Amino acid sequence: MKSRFAVLVLMAVVSAPVWAATKTVTLDVSGMTCPTCPITIKKALNKVQGVSKVDVSYEKKQAVVTFDDTKTDTKALVKATTNAGYPSQPEGEKK
Repeated sequence: MKSRFAVLVLMAVVSAPVWAATKTVTLDVSGMTCPTCPITIKKALNKVQGVSKVDVSYEKKQAVVTFDDTKTDTKALVKATTNAGYPSQPEGEKK
């Protein structure tokens, strides 16, 4: 009986999907022109599946996004801000 349980546990561990990792990325969003722009950016980012937290700063012109890397990636986040009218790029990257 114990060996069956051990086999079941081993199969569950081996067949389980890759464990999710929470990642945080800072996006530079230089196109913010007014203090209400962060509202639109935050709404767009929160619609991306896997995003768990969004902080947008008008003063810094940045969005800090925490997300599940098994459900989304930085490209999807950049696409979301761009589609909302605010092109972005990961902090430190030059176009």
